Amino acid sequence: MESPAHSIENLFDRIEDYGKTTLELSKLKIVESSIKITTKIISKLSVVVIISLSILIFSIGFALYLGDLLGKSYYGFMIIATTYLIGGIVLHFFLNKWLRKPIGDLIISEVLN
Repeated sequence: MESPAHSIENLFDRIEDYGKTTLELSKLKIVESSIKITTKIISKLSVVVIISLSILIFSIGFALYLGDLLGKSYYGFMIIATTYLIGGIVLHFFLNKWLRKPIGDLIISEVLN
């Protein structure tokens, strides 16, 4: 039969092991959440980069076409630049609703899962 001191020592060893295991599990869950968030952001950013490059090339072509129609090539670029300026101003005012909130919700949902 075990002595009470040995039983208590054994209990403390198990508690210590449980604490270490719980800490390690928490670390692994944080790493898993971080990896999920990072991979989602990278995949979405790669799509955004590809679409942005396509829009840039299309914009240059369209600006040259407009410039050709108007007689001076820089007129087309000025029209496209003005269009992007207006779009940028609109995006600035609605940035919180369109971008920050969905990105924040994505991060929160990944962390809680």
